[in-house]
Amino acid sequence: CLLVGVLEAFEALALAGIAALDSKASGKMGVRAVVYYMSTTIIAVLIGIIIVVIIHPGKGTKENMHREGKIVQVTAADAFLDLIRNMFPPNLVEACFKQFKTNYEKRMFKVDIPSNDTSTMASIISNVSAAMETLTQMKEEMVPVPGSVNGVNALGLVVFSISFGLVIGSMKEQGQALKDFFDSLNEAIMRLVALIMWYAPLGILFLIAGKIVEMEDMGVIGGQLAMYTVTVIIGLLIHAVIVLPLLYFLITRKNPWVFIGGLIQALVTALGTSSSSATLPVTFKCLEEINGVDKRVTRFVLPVGATINMDGTALYEALAAIFIAQVNNFDLNFGQIITISITATAASIGAAGIPQAGLVTMVIVLTSVGLPTDDITLIIAVDWFLDRLRTTTNVLGDSIGAGIVEHLSRHELKNRDAEMGNSVIEENEMKKPYQLISQENESEKPLDSETKM
Repeated sequence: CLLVGVLEAFEALALAGIAALDSKASGKMGVRAVVYYMSTTIIAVLIGIIIVVIIHPGKGTKENMHREGKIVQVTAADAFLDLIRNMFPPNLVEACFKQFKTNYEKRMFKVDIPSNDTSTMASIISNVSAAMETLTQMKEEMVPVPGSVNGVNALGLVVFSISFGLVIGSMKEQGQALKDFFDSLNEAIMRLVALIMWYAPLGILFLIAGKIVEMEDMGVIGGQLAMYTVTVIIGLLIHAVIVLPLLYFLITRKNPWVFIGGLIQALVTALGTSSSSATLPVTFKCLEEINGVDKRVTRFVLPVGATINMDGTALYEALAAIFIAQVNNFDLNFGQIITISITATAASIGAAGIPQAGLVTMVIVLTSVGLPTDDITLIIAVDWFLDRLRTTTNVLGDSIGAGIVEHLSRHELKNRDAEMGNSVIEENEMKKPYQLISQENESEKPLDSETKM
């Protein structure tokens, strides 16, 4: 049900948030957000590498480990080009339910082999006459072809929303009608989400129960796989419980646990849906209504964060790559670990905010250091569970980022309020005084009439 509000959230909220800021304020806010995203992602990757090296969950062999599912091969170049194509969708309507993704097809082609190539000749046929000038051999190869998969192209919608929002913001009074429209649409979405949240606990319960029932043999989660699961959980806990709250406290000098307490609803929803994009409307509601974060910040930071800020995914990909190296008794040198760090960071940015997107980008990380991509099937059995935990970490990272960016941008926001003559803080504070004044006036009327009489 939450997916009903995702498309409107990406479009309306991002547009309204950016339109409410001038280009200078939005530029500074964007730089702060990107610096935060990159910093926390790099920290998450380092935590994953350190934890997996210390615990060493891949000790032993992989022969006794359970394999599950199939892996689609993908090259780093094709993944990067898919990312660029998704940033600029040719059709916005199509972007609401479809993403670009390179597919691979088998194609047969002929190869002419010279007669003097004796090694190839011998491998094809042994009794060919030396008088023949050429031979023809049929070969097969995988060829990339443009394709698509079902799913919201969140990256393309965010890029369009940012561009359109900047244009509306630069139109001043002429763009006021559009600003009011998207503000009204935002209010309608939030009311819809409030209704949906009454049924969310029951839906989340059945989502998780369904995944547990799908597992044919619970006994496969043992030995190395159990240690791998525990290692990922420890890494995510360190990042979510220690690193992110510490960053929030050091920058804002506020209690991070009070802030995180207001996000419980969003975190539980992320745990159930396993999608940071689907959780987005609930995250808006928690930050704006419970934690009181400025709407102009949340509408600008969260849609971008849900698309490119994947701390949990980055940690998982770095950790899983080294785990697969360990089960293959493959010793990684310092240069290869650095390569894993860089590719895991880049791959997490390219991962869509949809369930199990990390498994697709994991192929790129393994290929970068020459590890067998087929061994991803070793960890698929527990990925449905770990995917929910890393999604929760992603949502927490996005939310804390919004709180930090608001604190660092407070002066620009106040200046913007002064220029517009419509302070958001004053608007919130004046709601109750208006009611009190009206009540006082009503109570004073009989007194005035009695005095006059």
